[in-house]
Amino acid sequence: MRGNNRNSGRTGYSGSGYTGGAGNQGEDSRTSSASNAKNSGKKRIFVRYMQEKLAMTGIIILLLAVAVTWRLYSIITKNEDKYTQIVLAQQSYDSRVIPYRRGDIVDRNGTYLATTEKVYNLIIDPQQIMSKEENYLDASVQALVNVFGYDENTMRTLITENKDKAYIRYARKLSYDDKENFENYQKETNKANAKADSKARVKGVWFEDEYRRLYPYNSLACNVIGFSGTDSGLGGIEQSYNSSLIGTNGREYGYLNDDSNLERVIKPATNGNTVVSTIDVNIQNAVEKRIQEWEQQTGSKQIGVVVMDPDTAEVLAMASGSTFDLNNPRVIGDRFNDDQIWQFGLKEATATWNRKHKEETPITQDQVRSYYTDDEIRSFGQQVAWNQIWRNYCISDTYEPGSPSKIFTVATALEEGIISQNDTFFCDGSQEVADVQIKCDAWRRGGHGVLTLEETLMQSCNDAMMQIVAKSGASLFSKYQKMFGFGAKTGIDLPGEADTKNLIYDAQNLRPVELATNSFGQGYNCTMIQMAAAYCSVINGGSYYEPHVVRQILDEQGSVVKKIEPKLVRETVSESTSTFIKHALFRTVNEGTGKAAAVAGYDIAGKTGTAEKIPRRQGNYLLSFCGFAPADDPQVLVYVTIDEPHVEDQAHSSYAAGVFANIMQDILPYMNVFSSVDVQNVDESLASQLPGAEGITDNNGTPAETAPEETKVYDTDEYVDSADGGNGIPDNMPEGAETSETEIVIEPGSEAIDVDSLPDVSAQVSVSTEAETPGGETAEASQGSETENRTQGGSEGEAEAGSDPSAEGE
Repeated sequence: MRGNNRNSGRTGYSGSGYTGGAGNQGEDSRTSSASNAKNSGKKRIFVRYMQEKLAMTGIIILLLAVAVTWRLYSIITKNEDKYTQIVLAQQSYDSRVIPYRRGDIVDRNGTYLATTEKVYNLIIDPQQIMSKEENYLDASVQALVNVFGYDENTMRTLITENKDKAYIRYARKLSYDDKENFENYQKETNKANAKADSKARVKGVWFEDEYRRLYPYNSLACNVIGFSGTDSGLGGIEQSYNSSLIGTNGREYGYLNDDSNLERVIKPATNGNTVVSTIDVNIQNAVEKRIQEWEQQTGSKQIGVVVMDPDTAEVLAMASGSTFDLNNPRVIGDRFNDDQIWQFGLKEATATWNRKHKEETPITQDQVRSYYTDDEIRSFGQQVAWNQIWRNYCISDTYEPGSPSKIFTVATALEEGIISQNDTFFCDGSQEVADVQIKCDAWRRGGHGVLTLEETLMQSCNDAMMQIVAKSGASLFSKYQKMFGFGAKTGIDLPGEADTKNLIYDAQNLRPVELATNSFGQGYNCTMIQMAAAYCSVINGGSYYEPHVVRQILDEQGSVVKKIEPKLVRETVSESTSTFIKHALFRTVNEGTGKAAAVAGYDIAGKTGTAEKIPRRQGNYLLSFCGFAPADDPQVLVYVTIDEPHVEDQAHSSYAAGVFANIMQDILPYMNVFSSVDVQNVDESLASQLPGAEGITDNNGTPAETAPEETKVYDTDEYVDSADGGNGIPDNMPEGAETSETEIVIEPGSEAIDVDSLPDVSAQVSVSTEAETPGGETAEASQGSETENRTQGGSEGEAEAGSDPSAEGE
């Protein structure tokens, strides 16, 4: 029972507790409810505050986002190209150059002298080939082997060892046929494999465009055209007009964008312009044919020919005996042997070292191998050899012009009224000038006797020229000499023109002997282009035009970009003087020393020259003839010089006159130049004496057989008789003349070389030396004998065989 009560008590307690708990629960419930209501109110207040704050923050962020977006848009819009480049730089991409096409050079009639043909570079893409090696490698390698004959192991190694590269230029300048053969092979092979259910494919081989310079006529007009190097022209028009001929390379960019799509950006190339030259291919061909004929039949140290339009000074043809293949300009061939090239190299290497180390003790050729390797010395020698092959004799080499310059002595005196066209002169065979006896070629027979002014030119009388220049005086002679363009560059648009400013006398240095010899072309130097331009000015009525070799520059569409008009530099002589000179030279060819220049059916006029070279009394001469047609209205001028013909007796102007006649015979019919004389009225006996000079009448238009002056016998060849020891013209230089070395430039960017380092190949070398006219010494000058390569006091020396005073080389 006690236990039960205990339990009951617990139970009651429990119940009592429970009941009490219930009461407490109610109280607690009320307390909890009040607390919850309070807490509920607080929560609602927090949420509203945060919503407002978040809304404000969101608005601010939105405004900032809009501002940033607007700013980015502005930046991108303004710097689109810049950021495009940055993006390209950060992407994986390939690019290739799109080469420009170098402009063409054409002759005056549109015939291509230099052009550019498309060729192809073989490109291998190992990355593509190795992307599916089992399908592409063997097939592609085999294609390269079968089509091009490449070594299989070499090609396989190249591809497998460069599997990460997408561009390897393996071969350059393949022809279109090479490209087409491979592409046909590739197409047929892939088609056959696909048909046979084979996965083998020729892949990863393609071709890119490139250009190659081509000269269709090989060596024709090589010195005028020049040739093209990697990026620029070397010599001739290629160099002078390089800026017009070149274009601008384009570029193609290929890259993968973020979506791995291939994107391309192409900037096209801008091609070069076409240069239209003044050269006429047919006239140039005729000139070079006659030069080759001369070289084969007789030959000489050098020969040069310039053909010009007298009214514009356009050069129609220009050539010399030294030519080279423009397509292979560095092939020396048999012109120089290895020993010669080695000797050139020793001299040039020595000179180069001494120039670069002027403060140090000069080295000798025996020591030069301690400073340069053998390969470097040979390289110097090759440069010297190339220079001699590439140089343009007609503008880069100088010489004493001789008798053709006599027309300038006469023109000077006529212009100043010192003499008249009707004056006569007595030639007794010599003149004594400052105790120096200077002879005329007629001295053996007592001189030419009485000569009219015309006859002094017809007979090329040195005695008469000395009498005329004595009246003119040094000051006047020097003034007109410069007016005719001697002593200054002509400005021809070709590189390498010799600077002759130190190769003529100033008035104060023209002592009596020098003045006398200068009157017939002795004692000063000029270039062929100087002489030809001066002649043009006299025979066209007195207008000196700047000689040039380019007429127009055209763009790709053929539109004229630039037209090069004849440039009038100055007036030289009056119309009356011009007319007198032309008639005198007409008679020179038909009655006088220029008979060998006559061409049947044409009115030819011109002047002979026989210049004795330094050292004197060695029997070496430079022969020349400068002539034109028709005589009364010149349409073309041809100037020929022959340096040391390969004959025992050189001193005959008829050698040069003969070459002139052959050229005129070829080009006059082509140029539609015809004689204005009725061939039927020519005297038969006179015709037999004047080979090719049909239809000649005298001054007054009277038939030659009735003219009383025909009884007078004229010399028909300008010949110097040196049997008694030569003409004796002094070798001495003006007082104060100093020995000097000349430099030339081998090619753009190369070292200059001393004249002494050049071989004696084509023209002659003359270096000034201190000397005075030997008082009382007898110097004999035959008619037409002219010294070559004498320089003025303080002048630079003259160089031959690829060297010239102060001349720019190629």
